[in-house]
Amino acid sequence: MCGIVGYVGGRVAQDVILEGLKRLEYRGYDSAGVATIFEGKLNIKRSEGKLEKLATKLKKSPLKGSVGIGHTRWATHGRPTEANAHPHKEGDVAVVHNGIIENYMELREELKSEGAKFKSETDTEILSHLIHREIKKGHTLEDSVRAAIKYVKGTYALAVVSAKEPERIVAASYDCPLVVGFAKNEAVISSDVLAILEISDQAIFLSDGEVVTVTRDSVDVTNLDGVGVTKTPRRIDWSPVMAEKDGYRHFMQKEIFEQPRAVTDTFRGQVMEEEGDIFFEDFDLDLDSIDRIYLIACGTSWHAALVGKFLLEEYFNVPVEVDLASEFRYRKPLVGKNTPVIAISQSGETADTLAAIKEVSRRGAPIISISNVVESSISRVSDIGMFTHAGPEIGVASTKAFTAQLTSLFMLTLYLGRRKGLIDSALGREFIQELVRVPGKIEKVLSLDDEIAKLSKKYFHATDFLYLGRGINYPIALEGALKLKELSYIHAEGYPAGEMKHGPIALVDEELPIVVLAPRDRYYPKILSNMEEAKARGGRIIAIVSEGDTDAKKIADDFIEIPHTPHYLMPIVMTIPLQMLAYHIAVLKGTDVDQPRNLAKSVTVE
Repeated sequence: MCGIVGYVGGRVAQDVILEGLKRLEYRGYDSAGVATIFEGKLNIKRSEGKLEKLATKLKKSPLKGSVGIGHTRWATHGRPTEANAHPHKEGDVAVVHNGIIENYMELREELKSEGAKFKSETDTEILSHLIHREIKKGHTLEDSVRAAIKYVKGTYALAVVSAKEPERIVAASYDCPLVVGFAKNEAVISSDVLAILEISDQAIFLSDGEVVTVTRDSVDVTNLDGVGVTKTPRRIDWSPVMAEKDGYRHFMQKEIFEQPRAVTDTFRGQVMEEEGDIFFEDFDLDLDSIDRIYLIACGTSWHAALVGKFLLEEYFNVPVEVDLASEFRYRKPLVGKNTPVIAISQSGETADTLAAIKEVSRRGAPIISISNVVESSISRVSDIGMFTHAGPEIGVASTKAFTAQLTSLFMLTLYLGRRKGLIDSALGREFIQELVRVPGKIEKVLSLDDEIAKLSKKYFHATDFLYLGRGINYPIALEGALKLKELSYIHAEGYPAGEMKHGPIALVDEELPIVVLAPRDRYYPKILSNMEEAKARGGRIIAIVSEGDTDAKKIADDFIEIPHTPHYLMPIVMTIPLQMLAYHIAVLKGTDVDQPRNLAKSVTVE
């Protein structure tokens, strides 16, 4: 959660920081603040609510200075008020922080006993007092940060400035992302590469327990003991334009329409059509020893994992378990060297998923990760890192990252099946030929945008929705329901269609829209029966059907036709109309599509 930006250089710091925070607002939008140093003085402005409120304040009364830090907050400790907004100040020190200080109550009482006065309800304010205490002892800012965080238990990414050392920023990281971008005579610190793109395409990523000090012309990284650490810069191939709306009304709308490109870029350069195979570099795993696979993820990524289970069990022929990372880590995971764990996370920073794979790694399980961010925390602790190439996803509700994850899971399945001899070259060629056709099929579904927008007007007043699917499309029913909940705040539930008669059918009446995923696959006769059951009880059925369908159309009140696709790739194509339906209903409801209430995109706290 929370977004951090720090800048030192020749530009107006508040402007650079505000622009960076705009790119990070998906991480939290309960409050925001900026601190700059000018003529030896520390100046701070903060505001409750979204970033635009802070921007209005700064427009009326700008902060001068070319060094500063800023923050956009997703509230954990303390209400979303101005008093709880970051930066937090004590003496000449200002701090912004992402993470959770687990022992903050203990430290708070200790500091109070020494005379400290607290002005907020946050755990972060502890850090400003701890650092200020060390500075009063005569330590430098860097040494004070290093000493202060040794008292702390929990997770953190923090950036600190002091009026006593006005030309530098000190930052540190543990279990929370922090990246440093640098160019000639300037540097920027951020929670995400999105905020550094205007400054530089060269970046270093801090590892756990590292401290960085940046000035206009230097970037120095040390460990907690002050020993220098050599970091190799990486080139970031995202451009600033990729983080703009580009004429679309919302980022989410843009990202829905970017899916043909996102899917193509994910398989580009890795498919070997003639051989019917997938190319992966440095994929070192003893496939013959595998007796079980675990897939772990949260939220939308968990739905992708469920699809992965269907693919891997059918074409790799080993048992596959799918777990929510937030639950998996608190059990006694029965994993070891013969049970690979596949972790899926768009950001590569999801706290529950990161903690879970660290636990299973200690137990000797090989870790494969699928993420959208190179050098993310999860990819760095994995044995094998796979990357989707969806580009930056700004909308909080995931769209293109999800279909890119499905693409990666299909490619992984094909690769493993070919290695094990369960997929021959002929079937491999068929798989790849069908995969290459998927972007074009997505384009065809996207051309139905006006039709789906019109359909949404018929149903956006409903208070509840039911989504039904079977087989490999059952997880897509879950995902469709989640999208509607996230965006429109309408209650929606996804179910395997065969389970409807075991409880959910009690909800069916003339007021309930039921979205049924009914492609022409091996489950088609069964899904028709489920539709008839719902129709007999007055349900209003919206069917997603294969082109040319006649039987499902006769039962449905409304339908959306999508191109016929083999069952193993249908989840990618099936997802698109559900995203579009949720988007248009949310627009009609007047909700904040890109920043749904109470949600943040990169969940870096438990």
